[in-house]
Amino acid sequence: MLTSEPQPSGSGFRSLMKNRQFVILWVGQIVAQLADKSFLLLLITLVAAYQPPENIENFMRSSVMIANTLPAILLGSAAGIFVDRWSKKQILWSSNFIRGFITLLIPLLPKELSWFPLLLLVSGLESILTQFFAPAEQAAIPALVKPQNLMSANALFTTTMMGSFVVGFAVGAPLLSWSQTWGGLHGPEYLVGGLYILSALILCGLTIEEDKVDQTLALHPWADLKMGIQYLRKNRLISNAMIQLTVLYSVFAALLVLAIDLAKRVGFEEPSQFSFLLAAAGVGLFVGAAILGQWGERFHHLPLPLIGFMSMGLVLILFCLIEIQWLGKDLSIALSLSLSLFLGIGAAMVGVPMQTLIQVHTPADMRGKVFGFQNNVVNIALIFPLAIAGILVDIFKLRRVLIAMGISVIIAGVWTWRSTRKVLQDAI
Repeated sequence: MLTSEPQPSGSGFRSLMKNRQFVILWVGQIVAQLADKSFLLLLITLVAAYQPPENIENFMRSSVMIANTLPAILLGSAAGIFVDRWSKKQILWSSNFIRGFITLLIPLLPKELSWFPLLLLVSGLESILTQFFAPAEQAAIPALVKPQNLMSANALFTTTMMGSFVVGFAVGAPLLSWSQTWGGLHGPEYLVGGLYILSALILCGLTIEEDKVDQTLALHPWADLKMGIQYLRKNRLISNAMIQLTVLYSVFAALLVLAIDLAKRVGFEEPSQFSFLLAAAGVGLFVGAAILGQWGERFHHLPLPLIGFMSMGLVLILFCLIEIQWLGKDLSIALSLSLSLFLGIGAAMVGVPMQTLIQVHTPADMRGKVFGFQNNVVNIALIFPLAIAGILVDIFKLRRVLIAMGISVIIAGVWTWRSTRKVLQDAI
């Protein structure tokens, strides 16, 4: 497959930033990710507008989140089939435009309890469209970027994607509050819908040269889905990389739940200050991704994913040794922020090279299926820790859960690395 325009030679961020088409895709992703996180917060706040009885208010909030989550589990893999058949540019801009249009219709919905299922429908439709956007976005990167720049490209995308997951909600909440100062009661809907449409307009500027698919060939979704699964079974390199990404996202999902209790343990006074730990992890992720993106070729001989998993596991265990009674408040907080920083750096060592590997070794006509399946697996990996982490802490206490997580991460890293020892030489 050809890239869409002549690209400058060399690697690193400076070379990548000269690739106008990639920059368009990246900026479009940033705006879309911000819209996604703000949309989830908007859904939760909208429940109050229906004036639910106190005994079902939490159930209604959960229902909205479930409606937004189910399509990710049920349709993630299937959506990738169509990504291989349709224009990726059209999928990218049209899915965002429709998401924006749907969001702008929310103020028109009746806010009576009997009409609440309509909000569930809106939540589900937005999630369905996201399942098409995500694999199309990943499949577009190798179509726009030369192989020597893929590590840098994935460093930026991994930072944006995981960074938005870690700190996106902290940014989204004040944005929604600010939108009410100029947009009134429905300012949040106008803001989120506008962000989606802005992303769509940005992505309209993309030029992606793709291999044309013979549209006369019949579409067999089930057969195409089985083809993608068989490809992953045969290609152990790709499937192992996907397992490592799944473990990575699971750790960060669990960290979102555990961060509040962890913040109290290390000396933060307010529950809301758990966001400082997440922000430190986000900074570490950015630092690690920046180093790999700029100088990744210098580290290709190192077992970066193994180092990353070992670092993450060790950090989780070391969190258990921080006791405010022993160290004092200031030192305890400083150490916890430093550990969070190293956790993020370790995550970058896993996420960036593994995502690059998948893109390099996946044929163009299989990328939609593979990235759709990856999107599916990652979404499931996010849901499971979010559901059980809090319960495990209640039963076994935070210290034991952190130790078990740390040991599990180290074991997973060693096990997967045994099958992919030369992965980085192939990926860069």
